[in-house]
Amino acid sequence: MELVCPAGTPAALRAAVDAGANTIYCGFADETNARNFPGLNFSREELAEGVAYAHRRGSKVLVAINTFPRAGSEQLWHRAVADAKTAGADAVILADLGLLAHAADRHPELRRHLSVQAAAANPDAINFYASSFGVRRVVLPRVLTVAEITAINREIDVETEVFVFGGLCVMAEGRCSLSSYITGKSPNMNGVCSPPSHVQYVETRGELAARLGGYTIHRNAKDAPAPYPTLCKGCFHSEDKTGYVFEDPSSLDAKDLIPALAKAGVTALKIEGRQRSRSYVAQVVRSFRGAVEAVAAGRPVPPGTLASLTEGQAATTGAYRKTWR
Repeated sequence: MELVCPAGTPAALRAAVDAGANTIYCGFADETNARNFPGLNFSREELAEGVAYAHRRGSKVLVAINTFPRAGSEQLWHRAVADAKTAGADAVILADLGLLAHAADRHPELRRHLSVQAAAANPDAINFYASSFGVRRVVLPRVLTVAEITAINREIDVETEVFVFGGLCVMAEGRCSLSSYITGKSPNMNGVCSPPSHVQYVETRGELAARLGGYTIHRNAKDAPAPYPTLCKGCFHSEDKTGYVFEDPSSLDAKDLIPALAKAGVTALKIEGRQRSRSYVAQVVRSFRGAVEAVAAGRPVPPGTLASLTEGQAATTGAYRKTWR
């Protein structure tokens, strides 16, 4: 299966390629992609250089243009699609219906993938995107079991890509309003979830409090691993209980499920982490490269060694086994 790996910087792109990534996904340094953070992403020149580097070594590059354009500002997104094509990108990853229509009409030869932000989680939705906009691959939302992915693949003619490692978002892709409620910045519109300018850590009474937009959303012992403060992984009071209402502060690690995902007909395995360092990218890619090669050769998946790279040093298989409450 194809290994699709993140790159938030040109250095991370080179690290992913050198570690064995088949494909790298990245974005421009603006609000057209859902990881629009200071110090991350690519200029037009950097993207062209990154594509050339990847192509020389047999890897592909996908450009995520996966936020939803603001009315009246569509040209920014249209230009991103055109510039991705000019840079030699192998595909663009899109979510917005209007942008998909634009890309299909103006750049029909540019391969189109459907972003997880589009939340296409059933055959009818996926087949609509394929027939209407020529989508060749869909990134499936992180709400499906392996059995459900198997059933979907029987009824569609496009490739499927699934997440196997990294951060987990709220279990309704493309619907995140929590961050914008507190900070005024929307992941789906501005590409910013829990912007660093709104994040603060405060030590009180032997605890480390994580605050977002002035609200304390998590407390833990000073020496314990502290998750990055996102509202979906914060603690809430609900009736007589206090705890993680939406999602625990843990990371997805579906490495052991690779054989089952292969049997389900999945084309590509996606690693999350465009906000992470090149060292992180290299370690994760090498680990999953070994796992994919083992499965292809009929060998068992090697034991996991990535616990130190997970959020809060805790991992879950998420929806793939649907074991949450």
